[in-house]
Amino acid sequence: MPAVISEDECIGCGACVGACPSEAIAMDGDLAKVDADACVDCGACVDTCPQGAITME
Repeated sequence: MPAVISEDECIGCGACVGACPSEAIAMDGDLAKVDADACVDCGACVDTCPQGAITME
């Protein structure tokens, strides 16, 4: 189940980018985007996001 970032809730802080051990998250303008193929389903981004904008689906 890769991470999914809510575009409505993401504030573009980039905390998830730094937390991702597999470098599966990158900033795309003001929003974070997940490369589902690179995501290792660890949940580090979920725990790091201050907005609660990331879920594992």
